[in-house]
Amino acid sequence: MPATSRPQQKAAGAALSAKRGETKKSDLVGASKDMYETMTERELEDLASTDRQGLPDKKG
Repeated sequence: MPATSRPQQKAAGAALSAKRGETKKSDLVGASKDMYETMTERELEDLASTDRQGLPDKKG
């Protein structure tokens, strides 16, 4: 499932980093914190690996 916007891709990357222990969970806020708590590492990898080129700045 590819990311649908740049902010979504960025939030997924932050959540994935925390899932892997590279950053602190307490550093997460907003969407990245929700993603960390509700998504698997594999789901986060799929979103975070989306190429940013061509993604809109806003979803919608």
